[in-house]
Amino acid sequence: MNINDQLLAALSLYGLPVLFSVIFASSLGIPLPATFVIVVAGSFAQLGDMNIWWVLVLGAMAAIAGDQTAYAIGHWGGPRLAKRLTKWFGGALQLEKAENVVNRWGWAGVFLSRWLVTSFGPPINYTTGITGFSYRRFLLWDVTGEVVWVGLYVLAGELFSDRVQALIETLGSLAWVEIGLIAAAIFGWLLYRNLRNSRK
Repeated sequence: MNINDQLLAALSLYGLPVLFSVIFASSLGIPLPATFVIVVAGSFAQLGDMNIWWVLVLGAMAAIAGDQTAYAIGHWGGPRLAKRLTKWFGGALQLEKAENVVNRWGWAGVFLSRWLVTSFGPPINYTTGITGFSYRRFLLWDVTGEVVWVGLYVLAGELFSDRVQALIETLGSLAWVEIGLIAAAIFGWLLYRNLRNSRK
């Protein structure tokens, strides 16, 4: 029985507390399939096993609370804590990439990592705190992005409730396509900027 099967069983038995816990933990960087859980919750809502409004509200609250906790840990722990965590758990390269995203893209990096490139979300949460990124701006774009994420995936779960497994596999494949497209766009922009500067 894999992790998805275990979470599916737990979600069907215990419902909203499992939804909240998984999404909160995932926002802290614990490798749990939050997207899978939110899509399945949307499917359960379509079938009448969960209340759609509770799924939307608790899903968004869990994601935002996890993001804010990670930001606070990064802010108060600073670079010293980051070094310790990456030494113990790995992920130094991911943290460095997240720092580059925050420095280069600012609010857009926060917003897009909530719902479009979700694998960057947890490292960016910590990095924004470590680098002293404005908390008000982080809160604004974090809340906006997480509401978009929860809304999109719950809706997908509702619309495709009879094909949830196929939908999850498709979303997993699309995530890598999105990362590739974003990386290509960043590379193209950097190349254009370097060419323009070399002509001056």
